[in-house]
Amino acid sequence: MSNFHIIYKILRILDKNKGDEAFDYRSISAEAMGMSYASWEQLMIELQSNGYIRGLVYTKTLSDKFPHIVEPVEVQITLRGMEYLEDNSMMAKAKEALRLAGDIL
Repeated sequence: MSNFHIIYKILRILDKNKGDEAFDYRSISAEAMGMSYASWEQLMIELQSNGYIRGLVYTKTLSDKFPHIVEPVEVQITLRGMEYLEDNSMMAKAKEALRLAGDIL
C-alpha cells in the first residue's frame, strides 16, 4: 500500500471515530497499516507537522537521526485532515465518473 493510501486510511479512521472515547488507537498502528514501525512513525510525525492530525508527542535527542513518537499515541484529526479526506473523496468520485463516461463513449 502506498503512503498516500495509508495516509487516507489513517485519516478516514480518525474521522470516523471522532469523539469516541472507546476508540482503539491500535487500528491505526504500524501493524494495522502493514508497515514497519520506523516508516509509520515518520509518516505520523509528517501528518502532524503538516497539520492533518494533532496530539502526537515526539522527541529527538542528539543521538537520534529522526524524531521518535512517545507512547501512547492518542491523536485526533484536524480540520485540515478532514478537508484532505473531502478533497480526495471528491477527486476519486470525479475520476470514476470520467472513467465511466469514457467507457460509455
